[in-house]
Amino acid sequence: MGARTREPQPLGTAGALGRMARIMAARNITQATLADPADEPEGSSPLDALSAGMPPRYREAVADHPQVLAWAREVAEQAVAPSPGARRQVVTGPSLLMAGVVGAGKTYQAYGAIRLLVRMGLGVRWRATTAADLYASLRPRQGVDSERELAAISRSPLLIIDDLGAAKASEWVEEVTYRLVNRRYNHMLPTLVTTNLAIKDLRAHLGDRVTSRLAQMTTRVQFEPVDRRRHLLT
Repeated sequence: MGARTREPQPLGTAGALGRMARIMAARNITQATLADPADEPEGSSPLDALSAGMPPRYREAVADHPQVLAWAREVAEQAVAPSPGARRQVVTGPSLLMAGVVGAGKTYQAYGAIRLLVRMGLGVRWRATTAADLYASLRPRQGVDSERELAAISRSPLLIIDDLGAAKASEWVEEVTYRLVNRRYNHMLPTLVTTNLAIKDLRAHLGDRVTSRLAQMTTRVQFEPVDRRRHLLT
């Protein structure tokens, strides 16, 4: 069962962390959840526990974009401790819409932002999914409670939605996206959205209801029009 379809669960031991990371890698699962950092196994740092649930490519990601750094500081300011002396947790905060060409570094910055929050001493429970994987996991099919899955993703304290607008447009895609974005908008849950589309193209792809909420709930970050992946090959 993929991590993106489950509520975050405590990871009991360092061995369990390693086993889960290997299983996820073997199944090519890029979605991730992080248990309550208060339940980290002895001897495991918060950053180690976080990295165990991240795709290998982004385990060393470092956020350095000025607007991403500003977002992290604002999220940190709104974090709260569940009890006296406990680590402050990310429970609400602003969102970012990171737009730019393929390979501009948007996903790298998104994962780097989560790592930064943990390095700042915050507890972070999070999920990450591409838009295409999100829709695939929510398509109605026998034996799967799609409504429950959507609710679990919607209420994740911090969510990465990668490549929004890359999936084929349809009424169903627009409706699912609206329900997800609207729930996070209403509850002011921090969301990191990446897209290769301009806002006007997002509106044509996902409709006014989605783009209106994204415009209000997010700060837009425009990345330089450089494909860093291609640049590495030249």
